[in-house]
Amino acid sequence: MDNNSNMNKATITRNQAIEKLCASGEIYELNSTQINDRNVKVFKNAPKTLNELYFSNSSDLDFIVYQDERYTFSQILDLSTQLANTMTSELGIRKGDRVGISMRNYPEWSIAFIATTSIGAIAVSLNALWGPKDLKFAIDDCDPKLLFVDQERLTNLSNVINKENDMKVIRVRAEENKDLFSYCWKELFSRHPNFNALESNITADDDATIIYTSGTTGFPKGVVSTHRNIIHALMSWELEIEIRALRYELDKQELPFQEAMLLAVPLFHVSGSHVVLLASFRNQRKMVCMYKWDAEEGLRLIQKEKVTSFIAAPAITGDLVNAYDKSRHDISTLLILGGGGAHRAPEQVKEIDSLNEIIMPQIGWGMTETNAIGTSAIGDAYADRPSSCGECSAVLQMRIVSESGAEMPNGEIGELQVKGTSMFRGYWNKLDEKLDCFDGDWFKTGDVAKINPDGFIYIMDRIKDLIIRGGENVSCSSVEYALMEHPEIVEACVYSIPDVRLGELVAATIYTKSKLTEHTIKSFLKGKLANFEIPEAIKISSVPLQRGASGKITKRLVQKAALTPL
Repeated sequence: MDNNSNMNKATITRNQAIEKLCASGEIYELNSTQINDRNVKVFKNAPKTLNELYFSNSSDLDFIVYQDERYTFSQILDLSTQLANTMTSELGIRKGDRVGISMRNYPEWSIAFIATTSIGAIAVSLNALWGPKDLKFAIDDCDPKLLFVDQERLTNLSNVINKENDMKVIRVRAEENKDLFSYCWKELFSRHPNFNALESNITADDDATIIYTSGTTGFPKGVVSTHRNIIHALMSWELEIEIRALRYELDKQELPFQEAMLLAVPLFHVSGSHVVLLASFRNQRKMVCMYKWDAEEGLRLIQKEKVTSFIAAPAITGDLVNAYDKSRHDISTLLILGGGGAHRAPEQVKEIDSLNEIIMPQIGWGMTETNAIGTSAIGDAYADRPSSCGECSAVLQMRIVSESGAEMPNGEIGELQVKGTSMFRGYWNKLDEKLDCFDGDWFKTGDVAKINPDGFIYIMDRIKDLIIRGGENVSCSSVEYALMEHPEIVEACVYSIPDVRLGELVAATIYTKSKLTEHTIKSFLKGKLANFEIPEAIKISSVPLQRGASGKITKRLVQKAALTPL
């Protein structure tokens, strides 16, 4: 971990650092190649498969901590091998079979994921907070041969699965359900106590995962990624640390304790499975798991387990900052407080940056389709540009495109498009289709953005989140930023409400702990926003706004609540 106490100006440019660190003979040597008729950059020294990633990084260091349970890397790998052998010998799982995982952040989630991807089967991450309708759709869509579930998911499953379905089910920390046969996790392990080494015929471009998107419009889509896609995202995060150290001439310091990351986001999202779980192997980093997010418990765990980094949605990191103000917990081991998945208010960036001289704010932008990598910024580079999401990863390319499809120059606003090695292979059951979300090799992100001349990228809004008020485009995120500048506003969500004359009006729901009025808020926004951007209707809440599983505010639920008559 590098030292941030004396941050100097960069001595070389980002491109110069990448050129040096990725040159021939270096650890992060990058070569150009063609995969599936696409020109991409690949790390010469990257593990070829997730199997290689796992088993080349075994040790007796702590790996997973959950409540009073503690497992080392070697213990988790032994258990994963044992499970993998059971899956192949007793349950008939083979390379290419889909294996679903639907449960909370128990250690068994990670073991099941590692076992599945180690034998060339495809790990299917299912949202543990789905209702029966979406759960049934995903199971019908990917047709898993095996599914791991905990108690709540087993109950949901028994209500949607046809008894003639031949999918096998393994229950974790759950009682037997009379309506659906399932294998007991503990009993399976007791019948197969072997740790035989796994034989693997996996290649880098075999499919490794299907991760279903949130499905806020229509049914969710299964994002398919290969071993190479995922590993190049992991290597890109490592490279970012090296780039920063080289540019700012930072000395790396050995910590007197093991690095640790607090896991408060679900493992069924890439922010959990990739940024936390998979990225821990090469760094030999401890993963401290929470069943669900609680700020006070998070602070306690940071102190107890000497957590060095915590990355979550801005709403969650905001909870932590607010709770810390009233807490006596020691978080002096925390070096990075990162975020992603949504805009973080500039005020929160300042609060993180000023917590102490050690903690660095961090931000990143990525999607399930990019395997969570995309852009990143940390420390002063982020604090000086709090509305930016950082600079583009070395294995990706980004551009801004107008509505007509023309590439826009730096500083102009349009749709962000991305291509590169970490990009997903396609959507399950649509792998051979020409998808509208691609422009040649370029993936249309649906984000309105701009790339400044200095290379920093600014996400302005989602295309579908633009409000068109009487012909004037209003950016929801721009209005949210302005609202969040008010010191008494904790959270803000901006959305449209229908209007006969203008088509749409701007509306907002804010969470505040003080007695703000709609009039005082509108007065505060005068001069910060154009008159047509100031919300016509403002709903004031004394409780936090509705959030999804990842901790992001769920706009459609907030909007629905605002439009529902009392």
